[in-house]
Amino acid sequence: MQIKNNLILDEDNRVLILRGVNLGGDSKIPFCKPGEEITPDFLERIKNISFIGRPFPEEEAQSHFKRLKKAGMTFLRFIITWEAVEHEGPGIYDEAYLAYLRKILLAAGKEGISVFIDPHQDVWSRWTGGDGAPAWTMEKLGMDLNLTDSTGAAVTRQRYVQYNGGKPFPKMLWPCNYNRYAAATMFTLFFAGSVYAPDLFMEGENVQNWLQNKYIAAFRHVQRRLKNCAAIKGWGVMNEPHDGFIGLKNLDSAERYVIPAGPRPSPWQAIMAASGYPVKVPVYKMLGKNISRYEIFNQEGVSLFKDGYSCPWKQAGVWKDDEKPVLLKNGYFSMFKGRSPVFADDFLKPFSIKYITAMKEADEKNFFFIEGLPDCSKAQSHQAWSSGDPLNVINAFHWYNGFSLITKSFRPWFNINTHTAKPILGQKNIVKHFTESLAKGIGWTKEKMSDMPCLLGEFGLAFDINNRGGFKKGNYSLHEKALSMYYDAVDANMLHATIWNYSAGNTNKYGDGWNDEDLSIFSEGKERALSGWKRPYPMASSGIPAFFSWNRKRKKFTFCFNADKNIKAPSIIFLPGEIFGSSPKIKIRAAGSETPGEESMRYEYNYEEQQLLVYNNDYSGEVLIIVTS
Repeated sequence: MQIKNNLILDEDNRVLILRGVNLGGDSKIPFCKPGEEITPDFLERIKNISFIGRPFPEEEAQSHFKRLKKAGMTFLRFIITWEAVEHEGPGIYDEAYLAYLRKILLAAGKEGISVFIDPHQDVWSRWTGGDGAPAWTMEKLGMDLNLTDSTGAAVTRQRYVQYNGGKPFPKMLWPCNYNRYAAATMFTLFFAGSVYAPDLFMEGENVQNWLQNKYIAAFRHVQRRLKNCAAIKGWGVMNEPHDGFIGLKNLDSAERYVIPAGPRPSPWQAIMAASGYPVKVPVYKMLGKNISRYEIFNQEGVSLFKDGYSCPWKQAGVWKDDEKPVLLKNGYFSMFKGRSPVFADDFLKPFSIKYITAMKEADEKNFFFIEGLPDCSKAQSHQAWSSGDPLNVINAFHWYNGFSLITKSFRPWFNINTHTAKPILGQKNIVKHFTESLAKGIGWTKEKMSDMPCLLGEFGLAFDINNRGGFKKGNYSLHEKALSMYYDAVDANMLHATIWNYSAGNTNKYGDGWNDEDLSIFSEGKERALSGWKRPYPMASSGIPAFFSWNRKRKKFTFCFNADKNIKAPSIIFLPGEIFGSSPKIKIRAAGSETPGEESMRYEYNYEEQQLLVYNNDYSGEVLIIVTS
């Protein structure tokens, strides 16, 4: 593959549309039996763990890849965590896991599957309510990982019942950890330790360089172990990087809260609680406007830090102990080089370039997939990129229907604009809103990132929406409609896309096996909501695509492109056999055709491969293809 302008081309100069899935959601955690990951002792197993079996056991690889290929999902975002590679300690790599990965990726290549490796994390690590970084990244700073929940420094699925009077884990609570002490501190140190913790050193290096160098060395080692795996087409830099405390203007105010409902500590409250001071934190209702009650963080007054260690921000002079904690520098994180910091440009981009430069030393041809902050519709979420920056880079932003994701509910006729809090009524208006949201991400990429290609790295739907109604009734028609609406917006923008996610171990009871999420399109041995995501699309175009669309109700696929007579290889259109059968109705019209509807170009339909091949036949100009079942 190669990049030309903002297009991804194959070796025949055909324009590719890359479609696939994230493999997989359960790769965030060590291999275990479904349900085992929610037990409190799961977090206590730090070194004696293994990710072998993620995304699936080696003996199952061929069947899973065949299923994905049959579904037209031939380009995968392949999930690997830093912890999976280096869980035992700094520089100690899990060679058995890497050998297993090599076998899985070789199997993918044999089935014609391509991947890009995604170094995945959410809210830093499993010990801060997410996944990603090894435990030792925090332990080296003196944090006692048995105390993250009790000090309010994090909320974990495994310990929530223990610290909340037996109450069940609330839906979609885990993102609140971005506003808790542990994750916010680690992200700040990782991206900006040299600025905001200049005197904090690890093994002779500033903490920022130490953490970044360990991260890059780990994935550089993975790259060495997976070399010559033909399936690998590129590498991600980091999933959903976060700015931590960077840019906060007032530490005594909860400025950038992620979850509107639930406890909402200010950064200063989070800092005090982590250092052993009980603090009274407001708890908000669902809409996040009214305080419903207050909750005491760290009632026992125990410090997160072991003896001989203390809060990095205390060491940096942000606050001090004077019988009680005193905040000295309320706007400490609000300035960088005499101005307000821009996280994506000032801190994330230098790290991205550092990572890409190191990885390019092994393979110049690799693509690199960069991400900004999760909200793709905002300019400041994306990293600025110019012609002088590394080449072969793709903006792999994410997008979710936020209202549905947070509430775990879906109505095709009702939604909420999460930016304006205004309701959106009617299916057409909702799809238009989805389409415009994605278009903004593409627009900012064109304006700010030298018009590099875009890939929608994550989007998807919780299958346990509407009180698990689909499970109870065995009816996924609502899920199919939701996913179809999402894909309609993706197709309207002609985006490369990898849906979240495919978890081989998903069950109706335990979902994806991580924080009660259940977004896998595969569960209990079979695909679900199939007609929502298995749909036709142009895999390769012998010319520039103009538009394509799929009308699920009418079972009508329309594709228009500008043929290039210099491309001899055929355009390839994926036509799912479940929809079109062995004899679809195919109409191909070239602009130069004299008779309306005349099949003026040669084509072949391969039912076994589910592909329509259309040849240009030395013709240049507009071509319209319509396929119905």
